[in-house]
Amino acid sequence: MFLANFTPVGAMALFGGVYFADKKKAYIVPILALLLSDVVLNSTIYATNWADFIEGMAWCYGSFALTVLMGTFIKKVNVRNIVLASISSAILFWLISDFGVWIGGTMYPKTGAGFIECYAAAIPFLKNMLLSNLVFGGVMFGVFEAAKYKFPVLAVSKA
Repeated sequence: MFLANFTPVGAMALFGGVYFADKKKAYIVPILALLLSDVVLNSTIYATNWADFIEGMAWCYGSFALTVLMGTFIKKVNVRNIVLASISSAILFWLISDFGVWIGGTMYPKTGAGFIECYAAAIPFLKNMLLSNLVFGGVMFGVFEAAKYKFPVLAVSKA
């Protein structure tokens, strides 16, 4: 569980929302990357019950779609805005996806205590998502911003 949820998908979703001119692609790229990785991991390593996987998809994938949407509202790319969006998107993912685990799953009772237990059990996943958003987002946004100086054609209008 050390690296669970330590993926570039959240940073990809935020990056796409900020920079992709074609917003349809901003949603498709991270969702497709997530779907492909889920299929590979669930077919090989985890051997997940596909019914459980499909049942939880809307909560997980929907939270990444909201991260893309969040990125579309960033008008000025700077360290502060990207860090705040990275933190916010990790928390958003945690709240939405683990609500889906609690409400749609059988691991936790449908009580206040079960709700708290579900969210508490997911804190390590939140931590990894937060770290991955910051690390991968730092790389993606940092490299792209640096590349814009060398290759001005990469600069996109946010108007």
